[in-house]
Amino acid sequence: LVIAEKPSVGQDLARVLPGPFQKHAGAGERTTRWLEGPEHLVTWAVGHLFELLEPEEIDPEYKRWTLANLPIIPDEFKTKPKANQKERVRTIRKLLERKDVDGVVNACDAGREGELIFREIVEHFGDTKPIRRLWLQSMTEDAIRDGFANLRPGEELAGLAAAAQARALTDWLIGMDATRGLTKRLKGRREKGAW
Repeated sequence: LVIAEKPSVGQDLARVLPGPFQKHAGAGERTTRWLEGPEHLVTWAVGHLFELLEPEEIDPEYKRWTLANLPIIPDEFKTKPKANQKERVRTIRKLLERKDVDGVVNACDAGREGELIFREIVEHFGDTKPIRRLWLQSMTEDAIRDGFANLRPGEELAGLAAAAQARALTDWLIGMDATRGLTKRLKGRREKGAW
């Protein structure tokens, strides 16, 4: 299973991989959800599919914004599918669970954010299939062929994935705690909304 970050990249990859590829859509849909060839399934994430739980989803006590509850530091950061990405998440789950899928290729954008998008997927599903990384700096046919001929072990980029996750968790911690703290301290009685 090859997971790209965007549909256009997935289609470019399928043009280079051994084909032919068949397009597959959801029931009664026209939108292609994945491409299936003799050796590869190709699908895409369309950006981040998951988001961290809001504080009140972690503990109902956090529904009320009080200084006494700060800082909010969860014991475990859990994710949920974004509301507008549930079909995409179902498609990827279905493909990951296929018996003929024996490994996963991370074909998301080369960089920290692409690594995070992919890792959120496999971690959310608890998938343990071997991961290989397609690292492309160019989308030419030769670059794609060379990239697939030289797939990197997924664990080789564990540090980049950890850096991406640390950035995401730090953003959440600062965003949730600072927004609530500043709002409680600085918001006037007649103001609506958060600082």
